Amino acid sequence: MKILGVGIDIIENKRIKNSIKNSKFKYRIYSAKELKQSLLTKNKISFFSKRFAAKEAFAKALGTGFTNNLNFKDIEIINDKMGKPYYNKTTKISQLVKKKFNIKKFNCFLSISDEKNYSTAFTIIQSI
Repeated sequence: MKILGVGIDIIENKRIKNSIKNSKFKYRIYSAKELKQSLLTKNKISFFSKRFAAKEAFAKALGTGFTNNLNFKDIEIINDKMGKPYYNKTTKISQLVKKKFNIKKFNCFLSISDEKNYSTAFTIIQSI
């Protein structure tokens, strides 16, 4: 196993607070699953801020940023039954990672956290 990429991001929550007032922003950045999941949470600002940071951290770990037809909505963060967030490895994401690093199998690790004013995310992409 080898670490292929590491990414970290931090965002000021009030920036997302202002942005999510615009429905076009939400539909451009977040997947349908993420938007549906947001309905179940009380703290919408925290929910959307952490996912925004996680998407940025993934793009940094990939090493390409948002290029090569990679969009925010392509990176989807889901929670397991215990609440742990993880990246949904869609076909598009799998193809991008495999092509970029010339590998067959990989894992993505995600840690997200927030405080009153900031949200942060840390990502590792690792070959198997």
